[in-house]
Amino acid sequence: MKVAIFCSANNNLPDKYFRCAEELAAWLVTNGDDIVFGGTQAGLMGCIADKVKALRKQEAVAGRLIGVVPRIVEEGGRSVSDMDVEIPCENLSDRKDIMINHSDISIALPGGIGTLDEIFTVASAASIGYHRKQVIMYNIDGFWNSFTAMLDDLSLKGVIRGPWQRHFIVCDTFEEIQNTLKQINI
Repeated sequence: MKVAIFCSANNNLPDKYFRCAEELAAWLVTNGDDIVFGGTQAGLMGCIADKVKALRKQEAVAGRLIGVVPRIVEEGGRSVSDMDVEIPCENLSDRKDIMINHSDISIALPGGIGTLDEIFTVASAASIGYHRKQVIMYNIDGFWNSFTAMLDDLSLKGVIRGPWQRHFIVCDTFEEIQNTLKQINI
């Protein structure tokens, strides 16, 4: 399976977010799943890349690390080195499209405006039939609670067609993510 991971490139986050990102990345690549990510060396993105590269040194990796890197990130020297596959792109819109096209499902770790943009792009494209891909929201310490409350409010106001849960799957624990991915038949 190819799993897009959308997440923060901020280094100033709680340690638990980094531990959860490492655990997820390790589990995916040791099970042979590819990780498709934004290719930036900072924050949770960099943490994921570092974990995969460390496992690769131990020859414990079956999955690949696929980075989709906007030109401005590459030119600024902020991209991860030594990815299995690097896909250059022009801008963030291109990056989203490529990440969605090169993945079967997405997982959203804690993130900000960019992560929100990415997950809404996946969900809105699915809502009108471009694909049937879903986003797993890794709700570490309730990070996505206000997001799901907003979606509930939008549903009550009638601006979301059908249940938002068909696009977003909220998982509070790593075990829930594991079970969800095992149940999805892609």
